[in-house]
Amino acid sequence: MRQRFRSKQRVRLYHPELQRRLIRSRIAIALVVAAILVAGLCLRLYELQVRDHAHFATLSQGNRVRLRPLPPQRGLIYDRHGVLLAENLPSFRLEIVPEDVPDLPQTLDRLSRLIDITPQDRERFERERRRSRPFDAVPLRHRLTDEEVARLAIDRIHFPGVDIRADLTRHYPFGASTAHVIGYMGAVDERDLRNVPEGTYAGLNEAGRSGVERYYESELRGVTGYEQVEVNAQGRTIRVLETHPPVTGQNLYLSLDIRLQRAAEEALAGQRGSIVAIAPESGEILALVSQPSYDANLFIGGISLADYRALSKDPGRPLFNRAVLGQYPPGSTVKPLLGVADLAAGLPLGSGGVYCAGYVKLPNQERRYRDWKRSGHGRTDLRRAIAESCDVYFYQLALELGIDRIHDVLVAFGFGHATGVDLPGERGGLVPSKAWKQRVRKQPWYIGETLVNVIGQGYNLATPLQLAQATATLARRGRVVHPRMVRAREDVASGQYVPMTPVPGSAVPFGTPAQWEAVVDAMHDVVQTPGGTAYGSGRSAPYAYAGKTGTAQVFGLGNEEEYVEANVAAHLRDHALFIGFAPLENPAVAVAVVAEHGGSGGRTAAPIGRQVLDAYLVREEEAIP
Repeated sequence: MRQRFRSKQRVRLYHPELQRRLIRSRIAIALVVAAILVAGLCLRLYELQVRDHAHFATLSQGNRVRLRPLPPQRGLIYDRHGVLLAENLPSFRLEIVPEDVPDLPQTLDRLSRLIDITPQDRERFERERRRSRPFDAVPLRHRLTDEEVARLAIDRIHFPGVDIRADLTRHYPFGASTAHVIGYMGAVDERDLRNVPEGTYAGLNEAGRSGVERYYESELRGVTGYEQVEVNAQGRTIRVLETHPPVTGQNLYLSLDIRLQRAAEEALAGQRGSIVAIAPESGEILALVSQPSYDANLFIGGISLADYRALSKDPGRPLFNRAVLGQYPPGSTVKPLLGVADLAAGLPLGSGGVYCAGYVKLPNQERRYRDWKRSGHGRTDLRRAIAESCDVYFYQLALELGIDRIHDVLVAFGFGHATGVDLPGERGGLVPSKAWKQRVRKQPWYIGETLVNVIGQGYNLATPLQLAQATATLARRGRVVHPRMVRAREDVASGQYVPMTPVPGSAVPFGTPAQWEAVVDAMHDVVQTPGGTAYGSGRSAPYAYAGKTGTAQVFGLGNEEEYVEANVAAHLRDHALFIGFAPLENPAVAVAVVAEHGGSGGRTAAPIGRQVLDAYLVREEEAIP
């Protein structure tokens, strides 16, 4: 068996033809495989070098060349005399390119040991990093101190992807005095990016958050530029290939008079409330004060948690702009407006007068609608009713006019809807009517409510800005004024100064020139005739002016209850109001004052209004603070 097996093996190994065939087939297979591999390699080379050349060339270029945004310089803001109210100061910021940092969390921790980086800084950094591209520089800290810059510069070699860049930081020289007018800047968020073309905020970290900064954001922001730079493997810039410079934002010139603004702020010191002063002919806002206020510089680069908590929990609500958002019962300041309607309607009250016994009663009612003067004013005509603020006269007028005509009169002066001022978030107040109550409250209107509303109480609500607008309309004898804050824009590139076009005002649809003058004379009696409710503050004025006081209840009194200020908690005391304009002929300024819980309008608000008028008319030549 063994011999036979060996014999069979020997025959197969030495078959020459079989061996040649085997070798040839193996060579053929190897050649086919090699050919396939070569063909695949050629095909891949074709794809890389020919078909996808443009794509990979772009990627390669992207690794070597980067586009870096060049943030524009934000436009400056001036007052009407050219005093700088918002400027850009040079500063340094620390920024990181995430894809160039090997270990980002560790880098942040190491940086925290060198400079002060708060949890809010890291949170803001992470938020911005999530919406940025990996090769975009994301700021970690703004407004580095010189010491921090020096400390980082020494160790910079140990922080790849970390850089210190020169920056411009917004600054408000007058701080709290202009915070409610100019507003402040805050971090760019999704709302800012929603309605603007992509890349609008490239390189920018902040946008206007309130006031003029927010309303005129698109004009102030400018246009971002770009530079094309070549970088090395570590992301360091080797050279700049191409530059498209940014376009600086427009400068804005406000109608605000910072000297008057500071004087009005001083006049309202110690009070919560608001003052608005308007130039009647143009509608330009000369002063807009809301107290308490806040320092807008706290928000630049991100407000600290402690500062924000302090502001948001302050019972005085310093972040709340009372001038355009605060809604108050206008009180007796509406009486001159209704007085014009009284004369225009030819009602018998204007000539014959009304006997004021200190109260009126409606038929079939026991309730007494009382005058502020319990003993009454006696026989009172319209002029005296305005000068001494006789409620009973206007109760009778309310019965003659009815609530819907009262509604129409107040709406004609601008109440009940926003004035359209160029500031964000303005509220429109409220002027009630029968239809309004039925629609909103699902209730009928009661005649007693008309008596309450005619003296500016009840459902009536108005903002200080609306009060100032109505006062300016009185000063112009029935021509409605549209308030505005910005009077001109300046294109920095061309140096072109472009005045803003004022919105033409309509005319109040009633009242003759003589009737307007009659009401203005009555308002003059308020401040400069004995018996007027503001005579104490107006009698010594070196110029003739007109005014009207108002006292708005914060809570309702029972029929027989008497308001005694000393017995009422401070937060429940009446609001004090005053409106006025000066000089009597050719008025240059109209002012509205609201002092929250200030008590009597004649005692508290009228002297404040007088100080503002003095500041504009008498101290005009004094130096700007």
